[in-house]
Amino acid sequence: MGAFKLLFTSDAGLLSFGAIAFMIVVAIYLFVRFGKLMNEKPGKEGWS
Repeated sequence: MGAFKLLFTSDAGLLSFGAIAFMIVVAIYLFVRFGKLMNEKPGKEGWS
């Protein structure tokens, strides 16, 4: 429990938590986006 208290109360802990949360969100976005791109028909180029 002490680790969670330190994570959410100290400056370094909050920055670490923010960085971890950001990386998880970006990983989920890329996983979904690349999954959609892989399932498209061949010959279509680009992100749009």
